[in-house]
Amino acid sequence: MSKSYTFVNVFTFVVIFLLLFTNDACYKKKESSSVIKTSITGIGDPFILLHEGKYYMYATSASDGFKYFVSENLTDWEEGGYCYKNSPWGECDFWAPEVYYRKGKFYMIYSARWAKNHSLRLGVAVADKPEGPFIDIKNEPLFDYGYATIDATLFTDEDGKEYFYFVRDCSENVINGVHTSVIYYSAINEDLTALIGEPVKISEPDLPWELEKDSTWQWNEGPYVYKHAGKYYLNYSGNCYASRYYSIGCAVSDSPFGPFKKYDQPVLKYKENEYSGPGHNMIFKGKDGKLYTTFHIHTHYDAPSGDRRACITEVYFDEKGEFKILP
Repeated sequence: MSKSYTFVNVFTFVVIFLLLFTNDACYKKKESSSVIKTSITGIGDPFILLHEGKYYMYATSASDGFKYFVSENLTDWEEGGYCYKNSPWGECDFWAPEVYYRKGKFYMIYSARWAKNHSLRLGVAVADKPEGPFIDIKNEPLFDYGYATIDATLFTDEDGKEYFYFVRDCSENVINGVHTSVIYYSAINEDLTALIGEPVKISEPDLPWELEKDSTWQWNEGPYVYKHAGKYYLNYSGNCYASRYYSIGCAVSDSPFGPFKKYDQPVLKYKENEYSGPGHNMIFKGKDGKLYTTFHIHTHYDAPSGDRRACITEVYFDEKGEFKILP
């Protein structure tokens, strides 16, 4: 065998090996998750506010109020302690806080169980700083229509008008024998102390992926509205929060009060051997100008429960205007 022949074969082998290795590495990179799994666990329903160069995360995080977390980069987080405590009306089940900076103040909308009748209701608290302390603007829930309500969110349109969305909770909403969580819309007054007019139903469980996992308990909950190119995108969660099938859905409308047309399939669901039960998300713009969503997954992949981990990933709108979450 000649040296030139040997050299050609060795060279060819090396080139082929490098090509295969490079292609395999690229393939693995594409298949790996882009989700930032933060170190924040034992929480649920995360919400992120960017203020003066810092990210503040609020979440279902304590039995008697809410804690907050701070980050400079969305990856490294530090717990800041309680930002809300000593509710004048709530006794337990402090859930899903959302914080908005408006008119020089920070407003928190949250869910809790009313000590008066042990039913879930919504409250509003205000603070001078994102760290709190948040103080209720009323010594009672925001409103009382005689049924359990959770998961409120506030959307401000480009013209400054504000829209309020919340969930009529399945714990007390039974339709034809099925406990059903339904999303409602309402106008709200300027100081966030009262709704205007009767709430209007805009979303209920009606797609196969929202119905087929449980015939007696069904959910549309955790609403969040984002506007893009003149369209209103409603993100929501379906199925039980303690199930791997808890997932994020999306619906789109030409107006903030609907009608909303749902996508047939979730925009984010469990990923085999990566994460379980992604849900209750919101959308925010990062310091880099990119759009992100934060949501929770189950802390223990093989044991779904109320112990959840805060996660973050990028979102975008494709050329057809469809909302996408990078999985």
